This record gives sequence, C-alpha cells and structure tokens, in this order.
Amino acid sequence: MDADLSSSWDMDDEYEKLIKRMNPPSVVMDNEACKNATVIRVDSANKHGILLDVVQVLTDLNLIITKAYISSDGGWFMDVFNVTDQDGNKLQDEGILDYIRKSLGADSDFIPTRNRSVGVESVTDHTAIELTGNDRPGLLSEVSAVLTDLKCNVVSAEVWTHNTRAAAVVRVTDESSGSAITDPHRLLRIKQLLCNVLRGNNKIREAKTVISNVEINTDRRLHQMMFADRDYERADDYIQKRPSVTVVNWCDKDYSVVTIRCKDRPKLLFDTVCTLTDMKYVVFHANVDAEQPEAYQKQKGKG
Repeated sequence: MDADLSSSWDMDDEYEKLIKRMNPPSVVMDNEACKNATVIRVDSANKHGILLDVVQVLTDLNLIITKAYISSDGGWFMDVFNVTDQDGNKLQDEGILDYIRKSLGADSDFIPTRNRSVGVESVTDHTAIELTGNDRPGLLSEVSAVLTDLKCNVVSAEVWTHNTRAAAVVRVTDESSGSAITDPHRLLRIKQLLCNVLRGNNKIREAKTVISNVEINTDRRLHQMMFADRDYERADDYIQKRPSVTVVNWCDKDYSVVTIRCKDRPKLLFDTVCTLTDMKYVVFHANVDAEQPEAYQKQKGKG
C-alpha cells in the first residue's frame, strides 16, 4: 500500500476518534412516548454516511420503521425513529435494546468512515462470490450446478433481479474441507465458468464474477452492484408499475427535495437511503411516515 495513502487513512481514523471523544454519540430508547412504537433517538457529531449506518443497524434486526425524522444540517446529526418488531409490537427484548445501545452508543466501535464500506469484516470461513449478468428462468439452478461440479458447497445466496438483469452474492466453502477456497487457479476456473453461465446467449450485455476478499452487508452490496450495472436503465419492452417519485430542485437554496409515495414494505427506508448514497447525495432533512399501507418519504439532500 502506498505510504502516503496509508498515512492519510491513519490520520482519518485518529480524527474520527477525536471527534467521537469530544462528541460521544447518544442513544435514547423510550417505550412511553408513543402508544404503538418504541421511539429511538440517536444524536452524534455528523459524518458522511452516518444515516445509512444507523438505518442499517435497525434494518439488520428486522425492525419496522413506521416513522422517522432526520436532521443532519451542519455539524450535528439527530435522528428519531418509531420502530416495532415484525409483529407490530414495541421492543421489549432487552437483548435487542442492548445491541442497539452498543451498536450506536458512546461505548461502541461504531465510527462511520469516509473511505470504507459499511460493516466490513474479514472473510475467514467461506468465499464470497459476487455475480452480475442477464436474468432468465433457471439461472440460479445453473449457477448452483456449476458450483456443485466444482466441489463447492453453497452456504448462502441472495439474488436480486430487475430490468432483465440479476445480481447475486453467493457464499461457498470447499466441499471437502468446509473452509474458504484460496487456490488461485481454482478461483479463476470458478470465475470463468460462472461468467459463461451469466452471459448466456447474450454477448452484448456484460457479465461479471468477482471473488470478494472482504464481506460487507449483503443488501448494501447488492444495491451497489445493481447501481454499477445501471439496472435503472429501463428496457423498451419492460413495463412496471412505478411508485410516485418527484424531485424539485431549489437552486437558490442549493438542495433538492425528493418525495416518494408507494406501497410500504420491509427495508424501504434502507433501500431509499442506499440509492441516494450511491448517487452521491447527502440527506440532511427527511420526514418518513409508513404507518399507513402507503409509505410517504420526503427528503432534502445535496449532491
């Protein structure tokens, strides 16, 4: 690694730690303020990417965010979330409440960084394979068959499809040892064969197979993969009922207002924040209301 780059990262880390010591994050959870939800308030010094990190912690716990108020104007970040469990109940499990405190509070190692991805940890017991290519019936079966022939055991797999394109994160181990696959020749063979499967009969659209050396949050990574693949470019023969999305640019105030109305579903806020983050926008004010069947999100952001 370049010495200057390494030194820059070290300085960034020390700066982040200093800011955290001076302005330790605060997490307050209240089961009395709202009749039908637990209110979670997060206060801390503002950092790029902090909103996505906080929403990801709540989403990873499979919590439902029914309302949210987001403010990160200036140097301070304050979010208020009304959340429930999957059954629509307040959070009573002390294990979950304690996990939120430790993940987002002053005693955590939760330090969002400007230069690294969310939730990074080393891959030690499996190999992560990232796939992007043409979607078609039976694609996952073909991928599984190739991996089986190559003596790979599939530990887990998640696949997203949109606009005739597919992205997947597949975790595999060596069939005989049960550990990660490290042989470079074998990994190259896996990449070559999977690229052929993903490309199919279409030689125009690109197919990619990447062996990942680090593991990040699967949903976050799939967002990045689909965005990089430009899945949002709608095919001429692809018809889909889209949500109502309006964008108003306030040039004199140097921000845009994005308003979204659509049917509510799990992880909707996470998906929205991921998309805006990937597009290099910063959300500094937002109101979210998903208590009705239709979700409403109004977000102010800067590019």
